[in-house]
Amino acid sequence: MTTHVLISLEERHANNILAGTKTVELRRRSMHVEPGTLVWFYVKQPVACVVGFAVAGERYAAAPDNVWRKFGKVSGLERKEFMDYFVGCSEASAMRLDAPTRLRKYVGLAELRANVPGFHPPQFYVRMNDESPLRNLLTSYLTKRQMAMRTGRRLLS
Repeated sequence: MTTHVLISLEERHANNILAGTKTVELRRRSMHVEPGTLVWFYVKQPVACVVGFAVAGERYAAAPDNVWRKFGKVSGLERKEFMDYFVGCSEASAMRLDAPTRLRKYVGLAELRANVPGFHPPQFYVRMNDESPLRNLLTSYLTKRQMAMRTGRRLLS
């Protein structure tokens, strides 16, 4: 079964990922997320919604200069903003994001809290197990086509 995680992003980063112009997620510390994991995107306030997802690919960690050389063009950042983000870090982490998909209907914070007792947007990321109410809620928003793509099955028209 596919693993699921939820991460928090600024709106511009989520939009760039979903548009395909940002193909890596950058973090100041490594995300222990295996390739093939479904990475859901919660956009921070004032949007406050889960807006889509992508499939985790290769992870890479190295000195910020090395990460910039490898992923700068697909990071969604200018070099100065990238370097400012990693000030004080000896290592930068990047995770490739494949097959970004925007949800047709976003999952708002009020609905998240109504269906997932004690829900708070993650500061870093949150892993969802098979029985997680959060995972069940988010996957209920997948269209039949998205579900088939995610599971590798063909749709019967």
